[in-house]
Amino acid sequence: MRIDIITVQPALLESPLGHSMVKRAVDKGFAQINLVNLRDYALNRYGQVDDYQFGGGAGMVLMCEPIAKAIDELKAQRQYDDVIYTTPDGQTWNQKMANAMSLKNNIILLCGHYKGIDERIRQLYVTKEISIGDFVLTGGELAAAIITDSIVRLLPGVLGNEESALSDSFQDNLLAPPVYTRPSEFRGLKVPDILLSGHTLKIEEWRMEQAELRTKERRPDILNP
Repeated sequence: MRIDIITVQPALLESPLGHSMVKRAVDKGFAQINLVNLRDYALNRYGQVDDYQFGGGAGMVLMCEPIAKAIDELKAQRQYDDVIYTTPDGQTWNQKMANAMSLKNNIILLCGHYKGIDERIRQLYVTKEISIGDFVLTGGELAAAIITDSIVRLLPGVLGNEESALSDSFQDNLLAPPVYTRPSEFRGLKVPDILLSGHTLKIEEWRMEQAELRTKERRPDILNP
């Protein structure tokens, strides 16, 4: 899978995408992640990629020409399944969407910045608009990192144990059950006896019960969307 991320702040993405599972995926050849510096497509030698809004108002807007040049150049090299724009008014990202996106071959993530991007780019190029929550960030880079991480960890071979992703929260519209490790007692709190029993079927039943209970208590909205 290849993910091209168009951004005016590539340095913001180098660290979160250069460690842990994402780095493992890249090193093993399961994923290609390419940071595209939008300023490489600037209108002038000053690196201009933004301008004032028509009609007035605070905040700069990323211009059409640099973004169009960047996307056109990428599309001339390969076919893309989606061009995704990270924006607060997009569809809220969730595990189901991450699962579906992990089956794609090539995607572009376009990071907003300042006041956003010219609306015409959204009309001409963008196929999906994604939000990571009802709040505003300085730019779309952190959102792009989150989206990338949630996709790449699902690619076959990335996780040490393939079953690990299947037991994550939200995979079955349930939160994950409580987990424990050694010691079996800590500050008066003991690991539930069932987890020490070695009875696989009963343990799985307990985990399902706990997952359902935790979801009802903490996120009833995902049980009854």
